[in-house]
Amino acid sequence: MNAIRSAIFVVWMYGLMALLGVLFSPSLLGPRSWTKAVFDIYLALVFGGLKVICGVRYEVKGAHNRPAGGALVASKHQSMFETLAFWRVLDDPAIILKKELRWLPFFGWYAMKMKNIAVDRSAGSKALRDMLKQARQRAEEGRQVVIFPQGTRVPPGGEESYKPGVAGLYSAMKAPCVPVALNSGLHWPGKGFVRTPGVITIEFLDPIPPGLPKDRFMAELERRIETGSDALLPAPLRRPALTAQTPEETQ
Repeated sequence: MNAIRSAIFVVWMYGLMALLGVLFSPSLLGPRSWTKAVFDIYLALVFGGLKVICGVRYEVKGAHNRPAGGALVASKHQSMFETLAFWRVLDDPAIILKKELRWLPFFGWYAMKMKNIAVDRSAGSKALRDMLKQARQRAEEGRQVVIFPQGTRVPPGGEESYKPGVAGLYSAMKAPCVPVALNSGLHWPGKGFVRTPGVITIEFLDPIPPGLPKDRFMAELERRIETGSDALLPAPLRRPALTAQTPEETQ
């Protein structure tokens, strides 16, 4: 039954993307606010469909830590869910995306019109410089810069190293970094299409103050995100090395 519901949802999500993408394509020629309004409509329909069709909804914890205005947000990444959800739970995010996504029909066109940040990972140091430049611009515009520091989707309980690009952003922006823990992969897998009913939790953790040395920042960021995310998983999926730490110890 979950597979059938998920198939219906996939048709709903991508069908809406094509329909609204064509119907509101003139917005791409106007100001960014027009495109954002169209995307807000799309997301409301997508997450409404996710709840009704698949029985999946989401909640936000740690709302007092949710940044407003220019800020750096570093999040766990388990599925496509959070790539979309941050446009619902933050005021005006600029999400750091793989360059390849900008060529996707409709999604990529609207994402670039909304001035998200596309990164060419194959470009090495040039990509990092370009990312830092765009991130500073977005923060100066009062937007939240969102990065997935592991650089890829990681299944619940899985492991992946944290990439140094987030440290470059943290140093260049000279702003607090708000870590985000989540458990989206339990209900919207990074691979495959079967969504399972339940509640996805997005938790904004206490911000890391600016000015920490790179190594200390990276260690603290990883500790907070991984411990916070593990705390949102059922016990069998939690990693032994992290179960000894309580959420209070990560703040």
